[in-house]
Amino acid sequence: MSTQLTKTTLGDIADFVSGGTPSKSCSDYWTGNIPWVSAKDMKRFRLYDTQDHVSESALRSGARLIPAGTVLVLTRGMTLLNDVPVCIAKRAMTFNQDVKALLPRSQVAPEYLPYVLLGKKEVLLAKVDLAGHGTGRLNSDDLKALEVELPPLPEQRRIAKILGDLDDKIELNRTMNETLEAMARALFKSWFVDFDPVRAKMEGRQPEGMDAETAALFPDKLVESELGMIPEGWEVKTLGQIADVIDCLHSKKPERTLDGGLYLQLNNIRNDGLIDISDGFYIGPDDYANWTSRMEAVAGDCVITNVGRVGAVGQIPEGVRAALGRNMTGIRKKDDFPFSGFLVECLRSEQMLNEIQLKTDTGTILDALNVKSIPMLRFVQPPIVILERFESVARPLRREMEENLSNSHSLATLRDTLLPELMSGEIANDEFGA
Repeated sequence: MSTQLTKTTLGDIADFVSGGTPSKSCSDYWTGNIPWVSAKDMKRFRLYDTQDHVSESALRSGARLIPAGTVLVLTRGMTLLNDVPVCIAKRAMTFNQDVKALLPRSQVAPEYLPYVLLGKKEVLLAKVDLAGHGTGRLNSDDLKALEVELPPLPEQRRIAKILGDLDDKIELNRTMNETLEAMARALFKSWFVDFDPVRAKMEGRQPEGMDAETAALFPDKLVESELGMIPEGWEVKTLGQIADVIDCLHSKKPERTLDGGLYLQLNNIRNDGLIDISDGFYIGPDDYANWTSRMEAVAGDCVITNVGRVGAVGQIPEGVRAALGRNMTGIRKKDDFPFSGFLVECLRSEQMLNEIQLKTDTGTILDALNVKSIPMLRFVQPPIVILERFESVARPLRREMEENLSNSHSLATLRDTLLPELMSGEIANDEFGA
């Protein structure tokens, strides 16, 4: 089916709004609950919240408030060397000067505008230049001059509905993973940090939400240890007693190739402990052999970052093999400790983060965790029967998280494949029942 397309430019169909940063010296500006977007937040298409927040008073000191539904584009930052992040603000937000907000004009449907930019990512990436110190820059004039072809408004809305349905499924996977992660972390904290079952038995109560058989595995007494009070019969162990710690190769970063072996980088480690390889960095066979000479990371192995973003932990999913990139260390459970679910939750626990902070060296530029300190990280180990019971619950939760993330990658790939064909009219959107 042929679609009548109108040739125009991005600057003709959207108004551009610049962001700003309220003074960091005024603490009152940074105590509110209004999201403030910067590059580090632009890792997902639909943006619901940010790491930093500002107050109402900050809106009078450089911050600009944009409404829900506004499209945000990163125009300055290291990320632009590999990608041009595009987000939809799902609530009213502010944003910094490295981001541009696009407000749609009458000839473009608001829900269609973000897909216009997604469909032009490769073109935009080619327009990125260097602004100094290796920082990428997307010039506003180039962005405004970007050529676009618009179908009629009804067609725009139908296309946005088709693509939006795929993004709805991606969003459902994200919320499911947040729930699954919260469940695994809450269970670990209850059993192995707060010792809730033990405390309940000490008070003569049945542990909440626990069957009698599982409750019987826990003692009813706490005893002194070097880490404070711990359940009787449990032990303080070091990471090196249950896992091998393998340092990465200290060498120049290899060249990227179109295919080959996967080379893990810090940005592949998500905050939820999953490994995101949607933007995988691949290297040639000779480089891969070199960078896996110490360790080829496989399913169940963990990686921990030791420079800059110290203590970020991820676990290799099923079906993935990878070389460890720079500034990360591999952690592989020993043969007599087959508890990968416990391992990753232990490494990501607040207790372990406190241990890591104690052993982290504060540098002038970057903090660093000495690899030799990692095997000495301490934790509390319960008896094997309790580890087995925890593993039977925690490991399926993380496996489901891995599957959801993989499914989201497939959905995003399908969306990005359909997008240019729908926009050009090569595929009639009525084939999808829109």
